[in-house]
Amino acid sequence: MKKITEKHIENFKSYLQNEERAAATVEKYIRDIHAFSAWLGGREIGKNAVLAYKEYLIETYAPASVNSILSSLNSFFRFAGWHDCHVKTLKIQRQIFAKSERELTKAEYERLLNAAQKKGNRRLYYLMQTICNTGIRISELRFIDANAVKTGKATIRCKGKMRVVILTAPLCKMLKGYMKEQGITSGSVFQTRTGKPLNRSNVWRMLKALCESAGVSKDKVFPHNFRHLFARTFYSLQKDVVRLADILGHSSINTTRIYTMESGAVHLKQMQKLGLLRC
Repeated sequence: MKKITEKHIENFKSYLQNEERAAATVEKYIRDIHAFSAWLGGREIGKNAVLAYKEYLIETYAPASVNSILSSLNSFFRFAGWHDCHVKTLKIQRQIFAKSERELTKAEYERLLNAAQKKGNRRLYYLMQTICNTGIRISELRFIDANAVKTGKATIRCKGKMRVVILTAPLCKMLKGYMKEQGITSGSVFQTRTGKPLNRSNVWRMLKALCESAGVSKDKVFPHNFRHLFARTFYSLQKDVVRLADILGHSSINTTRIYTMESGAVHLKQMQKLGLLRC
């Protein structure tokens, strides 16, 4: 009889940690397993039960989210040796255009900066510019420390990989001024009141509080969208997806292509410039 117990979940969590998975990844996997266990309601696990849960997910979540959850479950099944419970993920056709309702524009970014200035939130003002001028992940913000500002180079260690991110001279000058104001001489540039590096939830909360005064939809304002804006802006100037992949720390160019997708409106303008239609 196959049933998920807390002991199973704890052992799986230890396994993921020993595999040096990121803390956020471990948390996500465990959350997905708990959700599946709650849905089962104590019932035995079998292929039919997993397929039924898959149908429930399809009716409830977007395809990408469904696949993400199934990936967590399949990983758990492999760990437990329940290979007969493994299910296939959904086949999703690659998206051609970016969704304009989720895409942060440069004008909206400027409005967010202005709103942060008006509110006197200098930490958020400089933080947004740091992400947008380097393309780092929010989880990598802690590597922007006093030494990185001094040398103009931040050594990022993430997902078992290491890369160097260049900080431009104007950005370093800006951050040095901020650090002097705040009395920061070592450690992370962006800290909580207790001196700890800001995390995802800290930044998310500050950004959401800024949306209304900036006149920007909350659906567009989240840390990763600043990384997307950096990627789109870089690609529009350089047209070098390989170089961009290196800067962003992607192992696959296919991942980077998601960041360089243009909106349907931009594609339409380009099509209209072809001059191949004779009226």
